[in-house]
Amino acid sequence: MKGLRALIPSLALLGAMTLAHSANANLKGTLMIQINGLRNQNGTLCYNVFSSSQGFPSAREKAVQSACVPIDQRPLTVSVANLPAGSYAVSVYHDANGDRKLNRNSVGAPIEGYGFSNNPIVRTSAPKYGEAVIFHAGRSTNVPIQMRYD
Repeated sequence: MKGLRALIPSLALLGAMTLAHSANANLKGTLMIQINGLRNQNGTLCYNVFSSSQGFPSAREKAVQSACVPIDQRPLTVSVANLPAGSYAVSVYHDANGDRKLNRNSVGAPIEGYGFSNNPIVRTSAPKYGEAVIFHAGRSTNVPIQMRYD
């Protein structure tokens, strides 16, 4: 019984250390996506948050968070809550006609507004994940995105 009593404080300390490590590993926070330059409030703003290059920028089934929200103000801020700390890339588009896709012309160029985290230069194709990646520290991270209308 004496051995067990001596072991209890050590087990308690080990448990506390494990909980502290687990809390840091699971640090979650809010990604605040600030969308500037929306032409109007027609339709919705759709966003995708990716934690890897898989599916970036448009395969919403591969995104860790994806949604379309009403454009009730300009500029618009979208909050993505309970996101674990880590690296992410965000893509957005102004779904003016409400069909939940980025409409394109006959040569494949977007005819609705779009944007990416880090506001990379867009030439003939969408940026790579690495050009749009941001680090979310776990509490609250602001991600400004400037809309583009080509």
